[in-house]
Amino acid sequence: MLAFFMGARWWAGRVMLAAAVGAGLGGCAAAPSTPPSAAASTAAPTRTFQSLVLPGEGGVALEALQRSERVPPLRYRVIVVPGSGCAGLGALADRYFAGLLHAQVLVLHKPGVSPGDRTAPADCPHRFVVRDRHSTWLAHARAALRADARLRQGQPAVPQLLVGISEGAELLPALAPEVPQLAGLVLIGSSGLDPQEAGALQARRLGVEGDWTALAQTVAGAPPDSVVVQGRSLGYWRDLQHWPLTLPLLRSPWPLLQVWGGDDALVPAVAYARFAELAASRTAPYCARRMEGADHGLQRRTSGGEGQDGVQQLWAWTEQWARAPGAGLCGPLNR
Repeated sequence: MLAFFMGARWWAGRVMLAAAVGAGLGGCAAAPSTPPSAAASTAAPTRTFQSLVLPGEGGVALEALQRSERVPPLRYRVIVVPGSGCAGLGALADRYFAGLLHAQVLVLHKPGVSPGDRTAPADCPHRFVVRDRHSTWLAHARAALRADARLRQGQPAVPQLLVGISEGAELLPALAPEVPQLAGLVLIGSSGLDPQEAGALQARRLGVEGDWTALAQTVAGAPPDSVVVQGRSLGYWRDLQHWPLTLPLLRSPWPLLQVWGGDDALVPAVAYARFAELAASRTAPYCARRMEGADHGLQRRTSGGEGQDGVQQLWAWTEQWARAPGAGLCGPLNR
């Protein structure tokens, strides 16, 4: 029961342990051997995504995707931290980010993840699973963003948004100081609660609290971090056991926009509601939008069977903000 519970994704947006979420935005593959190159970042503008290599910590190479604005003028830039999974965003990026018309877009990938990979989450290679954990991903992402900032020196200084999709949102507060001209944080399919609290609420929702407790006992035990339990290493679970998210988000000085689906099967509505109550005390602006009938990936079906993409609605709001930034990031949602 717990294996299914994990695989169906009970976290605040983790695309997996044993099964994929349709909106899964992560991936895994061999790390590229090509060394980081400033030329990759300063190439002629393109309207579709191109591969880019950025340096992680300790010389590790991180693969990323980059695209210039689709429609001039350039108004802002979006940096994306995707969720977990074992498929890169190469095949989805042009469609997924189509609504970002006046924005340059940079999409990071975890170490060992290639944009073109389509590996299912349940099939992640062991070498990826044992190395995948928040503390490692954060260290590499922080190094990559610092390199990105250096490469952009001399280019137009435009407002930047830091977007976290699902699990990726859990890194945003720690990464925010690395983003120059940061204008706000955007959470997609993430409750904003600490992962441990969000997981406990989902366990209660599914009636598997006993299994959740058993997992916590294993995590607190003596086995080494490399041991795999429920599709993840104990190092991964141990990071999440104490990973802070709520308090850093509440204390952050940047505007916070949160969007989630009313039919999210992976994150309970009570988790979103609890964070909204806490976020009401933020000194910086906070706004949230529940998309009725939408799933974890903000997708929904109309009564006629047609699909509606809530992600594009989110991008429409950011485009409105970019045209009138004086109203604030939450301005389009308050109209």
